[in-house]
Amino acid sequence: MTDRLEALLAHSPLSARAFHAGAVCGIRDLEDGEGGYLHLIRSGTVEVLHDGAAVARIEEPSLLLYPLAQPHRFRTDPRHGADLACARLLFDGGAGHPIAAALPAFTCLPLRTLPGGDGVLALLFEEAFARNCGRQAMLDRLFEVVLIQVLRQLMEDGRVQAGPLAGLAHPRLRHALAAMHAEPARGWSLETLAACAGMSRSAFANAFRDTVGCPPGAYLQRWRLDLARKAMRQGWPLKRVAMEVGYGSETALSRAFKVCSGLSPRQWRRMQEAG
Repeated sequence: MTDRLEALLAHSPLSARAFHAGAVCGIRDLEDGEGGYLHLIRSGTVEVLHDGAAVARIEEPSLLLYPLAQPHRFRTDPRHGADLACARLLFDGGAGHPIAAALPAFTCLPLRTLPGGDGVLALLFEEAFARNCGRQAMLDRLFEVVLIQVLRQLMEDGRVQAGPLAGLAHPRLRHALAAMHAEPARGWSLETLAACAGMSRSAFANAFRDTVGCPPGAYLQRWRLDLARKAMRQGWPLKRVAMEVGYGSETALSRAFKVCSGLSPRQWRRMQEAG
């Protein structure tokens, strides 16, 4: 079975950078900045505030996910505090990243509810509160693993919003989306995509638009053009780009690219090189 998340993660990278491991006593403010946050609360009681208002009181080991930058405050006991491990999250493209855009602005999950999380969380906390060589690199990777586990859980719980991640969480649409992601150059029709999903043509078209936020053909074109931009950044010749992403010729690619962006591929490439 095709991995429904693999192509999306490969095409739209995300990364984590650990920046804190230890006690938080009293009040700690987390300001706006580049990317979001993933906080893991190992022990202690933490009150979470947004704009001065309490939004959560956490009394068991939990994780807090902010996919995009959002100021927030932690309030803990001034004497006993709470033990946290924290990382900044960087989604390539920021708010336009298909995963970041589909996630709730704030998620709080008890660590005990994260399937398969015991082993990686134990290792992460062990690394976070020790001083082993290679600690930063190890923590960054472990936070990324935890983030993927959270994505799985939110998809299974139906807690993702419109966009490809919501489509990948759908029990039928996921098959059509994974097929498009895996074979973008294939001549997909509405009928073949509906067959992948095991749905009628009309039911598929309606469900796709309502869940993903656009018609299947528009999504496929957007996916192909995103792949084309990535390939052009890597210096691929336009003829090869066109063939790889499903346009068949440089002329067809240029036509679709210009309709979407107002620029030809060559103009877009020159702007990227100049900027």
